[in-house]
Amino acid sequence: MAKSGIVSRNLPRGAILPLAVLLLWCGATSTSLLSGPLVVTPRQVIEAPFLDQSGRELWGALATSLARVAAGGVTGSLLGLSLGYVAGLYRLAGLGLSPTIHTVRQVALFAWIPLLTAWFGNGEGTKLTFTALSAFFPLFLSAEQGIRQVPRSLIETANVLGLRYRTRLWKLYLPAALPAIYVGLQIAVLSAWIGTIGAEYAIGNGRGLGSYIASARDQFRMDIVIVGVVALAAGGILLNSLVTTAIRKLFPWTGGIA
Repeated sequence: MAKSGIVSRNLPRGAILPLAVLLLWCGATSTSLLSGPLVVTPRQVIEAPFLDQSGRELWGALATSLARVAAGGVTGSLLGLSLGYVAGLYRLAGLGLSPTIHTVRQVALFAWIPLLTAWFGNGEGTKLTFTALSAFFPLFLSAEQGIRQVPRSLIETANVLGLRYRTRLWKLYLPAALPAIYVGLQIAVLSAWIGTIGAEYAIGNGRGLGSYIASARDQFRMDIVIVGVVALAAGGILLNSLVTTAIRKLFPWTGGIA
């Protein structure tokens, strides 16, 4: 019982299921319970990005995708945050922008790829635009709703105190809307990352993690496919951690939110 207690304290609960799956995988492949050309062992997956010539392309593909999500994601996030802030703050701007943007938002994200490829071709412009769109909609919605949900009592207090317009923007509206914006930012980062990989996978040409996985699929290299999927998950965790850290540094009082 004591040993079991020590193990449970030292082993995070979230690691139990992945370790169980890994043990089952090892057991099934080592006993030939699972066999066939598409079955790979954990050792093959671990060795692929370091010892296999095709597998080693992972590192360049991952760097390309991260750079792409940074460029497109930041552009889409800033645009969504700015327009959402304006739409939430000004009634006329909201009436002019919100209905159209919310209508367009109902279109499935990957349905934009045929249209974007027709406009921009199969190059970098399409991938960056798609990534920017992926980040734009969550942040527009969160910023707009966050500003509109600022308590009326705070606005009336600002009127009584005679706060300047710029002070209200930075000291009243932004802090009050920050919880909603933070949630929207987390969704935007994840959407931008998935959008980047999806665009690379669908378009297929050039470098990137999506192209890396698509190429491995075409070659029936399941070890490299699994490596790519693991890298996709790791990239998402990394980006989410970076966003959380940035929010805490820029807005220290949000420690409880982030």
